[in-house]
Amino acid sequence: MALFKKRTTGKPGEWYYCLEHKKVEEGPECPAKNRFGPYASREEASHAMETARDRNLEWETDPRWHDAAGKDRAEDE
Repeated sequence: MALFKKRTTGKPGEWYYCLEHKKVEEGPECPAKNRFGPYASREEASHAMETARDRNLEWETDPRWHDAAGKDRAEDE
């Protein structure tokens, strides 16, 4: 067992959504790899998965990422 354990630190009033435990946390309780945030409020953190889904959809349908020229180049390879 390590003598000193590096703790996750956060500021009061910072909210996170833990992907492992599927819950909202004030200040990070879990490692950064398992959470989204920080968010300004508990309410905002509670909608983290919806926000991520909306952003993914926006990215997937963004014409700057899925243009016809890029599609043609991919087919030529």
